[in-house]
Amino acid sequence: MNDIRLYLLQSGSQQCKVHDIKMNQGCGADFEIPVPWFLLIHPKGNVVVDGGLAAEGLADPRAYWGDAVDAYRPVMRPEQGCIAQLAALGLAPEDIRYVVLSHLHSDHSGAVGRFPNATHLVQRREYEYAFAPDWFAAGAYARKDFDRSGLRWQLLEGEAGDPFDLYGDGVLRTVFTPGHTLGHQSVLVTLEHSGPMLLAGDAVYTMDHWNEKALPGFVASVVDAVRSVRKLRALAERNGATLVPGHDPDVWKTFKLAPAYYD
Repeated sequence: MNDIRLYLLQSGSQQCKVHDIKMNQGCGADFEIPVPWFLLIHPKGNVVVDGGLAAEGLADPRAYWGDAVDAYRPVMRPEQGCIAQLAALGLAPEDIRYVVLSHLHSDHSGAVGRFPNATHLVQRREYEYAFAPDWFAAGAYARKDFDRSGLRWQLLEGEAGDPFDLYGDGVLRTVFTPGHTLGHQSVLVTLEHSGPMLLAGDAVYTMDHWNEKALPGFVASVVDAVRSVRKLRALAERNGATLVPGHDPDVWKTFKLAPAYYD
């Protein structure tokens, strides 16, 4: 496991309401959430997990993301886009071999199509749903991010392929965790010194979801969301993993962010 490093990065934040994150809570109070993404350096090829928001949308957020900006307003500078942040770490787009996507909501799809040598890994259910979402979910997807010609996709098959070991060495494994979306997946990264880190994505918005104190404000299936949290909790306990929730501002600030890293 020589020279394997995990970087935690952030493509700005989103301003929303507490009830957008914690169902039926907050009484309309404002809330600002981080938009995390991740970089794994690996001898067999570097991986971007998600990628945050697309920097291209900042010039005209409403034209790019639609009315979703009324509920989730991006607070981001161009230099917080994934390409610019990788450049600051000394990496070119050609240096990325894989893009692993927890799901295809617009605050996670900012890396799609930016890396010419990359294979994009997503759950088949997520990929297919993103092209024909139900009315209540349509605003969460920015089709211009992922509907691009010439992309290489590897579609994973839910529980039938769970967990999927990207390198075959146990360093990065995807875990099917539907609920937030029909095809959501989380990522377990196992490091030599820092130990396992569970990148829960939006299967666990905040610790309130983890501790079963609140349901997520946006959900495709409440039952699946609850069961996926329990699945992840068992996985974390079995592996002694550190949980990295998807959008918890209090927990996020406790981690060291790039250029620092975990190894």
